[in-house]
Amino acid sequence: MANGNGNNRKQLSAGDSLFLYLERETSPMTVAGAMEFEGSIRLADCLHFVNSKLPLIPRYTERVVFPALNSAYPVWEPDRHFDIHNHIREIDLPEGTEAEFKSAVSDILSTALDRNFPLWDITLLHGMKGRTGVLARVHHCLVDGVAGVGLMKVLMDTNPNAEPRQRHKKQAPSATSQQDAGAQLIKRLVTTYLGALQSMLQVQKEVLDVAEIIAHAGRTTLEQMVNVAPEIVMPAERLPFNKLCRGPQKFAWCSIPMKQMLAIKDRCDSTLNDVVLTIMTLALRKYSELHDVRLKDRLLRIIIPVNIRGDGDVNELGNRISFAPVNIPMDISDPQELMEEVKLRMHHVKATHLAEYVGMAGMLITSLPIPIQALALPYAGMLPISLSNLICTNVPGPAVPLYFMGHRMLTWYPHVPIGGEMGMNTAVLTYDGTMYFGFTIDVYAAPDGDLMEQFVPEAFAQICRACKVAVRPAPARKPRTRKSPAGRSTEPLAPEKEKSAV
Repeated sequence: MANGNGNNRKQLSAGDSLFLYLERETSPMTVAGAMEFEGSIRLADCLHFVNSKLPLIPRYTERVVFPALNSAYPVWEPDRHFDIHNHIREIDLPEGTEAEFKSAVSDILSTALDRNFPLWDITLLHGMKGRTGVLARVHHCLVDGVAGVGLMKVLMDTNPNAEPRQRHKKQAPSATSQQDAGAQLIKRLVTTYLGALQSMLQVQKEVLDVAEIIAHAGRTTLEQMVNVAPEIVMPAERLPFNKLCRGPQKFAWCSIPMKQMLAIKDRCDSTLNDVVLTIMTLALRKYSELHDVRLKDRLLRIIIPVNIRGDGDVNELGNRISFAPVNIPMDISDPQELMEEVKLRMHHVKATHLAEYVGMAGMLITSLPIPIQALALPYAGMLPISLSNLICTNVPGPAVPLYFMGHRMLTWYPHVPIGGEMGMNTAVLTYDGTMYFGFTIDVYAAPDGDLMEQFVPEAFAQICRACKVAVRPAPARKPRTRKSPAGRSTEPLAPEKEKSAV
């Protein structure tokens, strides 16, 4: 397959295809961000602005095409009838409250993207005083969390006065290209057939590659693999939300200041991720106690996505991640003692190269014939097995304000998909001095999962007290007015949050 864009067709990787195969009606595989911006964003302006940015992200004008009988991985091909109106829409919130905003966002996230079109959309939500809500969705086959942040950097700017790029006009297909259409179709059919044969040979090659890796791993590495195997393949002890996802979804969120998070990190000589995992464990401990879960000797297993791009460009699309499971005791109530245990456990994860072993397990899955992957993986998530309690992804976002069409982004709550028996997942994103938590919740599995909005800030305050880090509310600011291009004042804007030092 050709690796360019335009009229070339590029095959999805095994990892990207996996998210298409795993998707079920009750578990859409979308990565999203729910955001609030200053002022009012008009639909017509948004359509024109995003359209002007599409030359920078040509993949967003391509759709996924599945070969006959799933004989090979899907391919990207240009949507010849691409219409920006299929991807950007608006809705009104009658009350304009945060609760109504969350409810509308949850309803949208409960539905899957239409595979007849390029797999992304943007919804403008109007009615909030002095603000516009924006929900941006992208299918997980197109981006992971890190690439998703890079995408938002393409659509937004650090300069509020940046001018949009003009989109190049499409040229009408020439007579020659129309005459070649039949030949191209025949070529694609032949290519699909040859691709099916090639995939069968690739299965044998990858299985042999894995066997060779193990054969040359050495005694120490093999012993480590045996030691860490229970953390990879043994089922986790179920928590109340570890039930088969049936939908619909609920999206909840909260935020905490980065200034204090960094102070805790320094006081405890830990990483920022250690602090996040400690907060999540304390919050889930409280949630479990509410459901009368016995915590003594119980381990919480959290899957942490690991970026494997190295020093590569985060704007690169697709998924470049592996996963590392970490088991954390739930019977430790003292925050500092728990933090030390988290640090120890994370050191074990890094020292035993768990992410690499999970990657090897992934190689075995993708070594299955492609038709079997496409047929079996949608049902694999329905098996009564919980290899993990939940996923917690922590993505560093921009430390400076971003602007969309000149409107400053005030909040940015990240969303990750759920599925199988993980009825709750958490995404964490840092932006402009604040750490934002997004909780994806299956209503059937965790009808009260939005309690995490309360428990996470409480756990954060608990750690602050233990580490003697003061938590001070940000002072309110007077509303400002933003000047329109003609120099006229628009409506008053909502007060900004005090920016924390990063």
